Amino acid sequence: MILTQELQIILFKPQGSIDLEGGKALSEQMARVVPQAHQLWIIDLAEVNFMDSSGLVPLVKGLKAARQSGCRLVLCNVQTPVRLILELTQLDTVFEIFPTYEDIFTCENI
Repeated sequence: MILTQELQIILFKPQGSIDLEGGKALSEQMARVVPQAHQLWIIDLAEVNFMDSSGLVPLVKGLKAARQSGCRLVLCNVQTPVRLILELTQLDTVFEIFPTYEDIFTCENI
């Protein structure tokens, strides 16, 4: 017998700034999703041009919730100002970061 688990994709697309206010909005969006094993949570940061330290909180909380539930959380389309914050805090080594949305689905990454 062969069982297959279909990958369920949850896409978050924050816009503008992920600061205290934007971070709360992202946290609320993520809290609405019930994490289930084998989900892929994608945070597409293409339209985020600023993030401060309070914006890191929802990302880290989301990663923790995803991992505890057997989900995979990845970031993509990270703009330079946001990448700098991730690098300064060394969170770029904690998160899976892909250049584009499409890069997430290359055969070796799934």
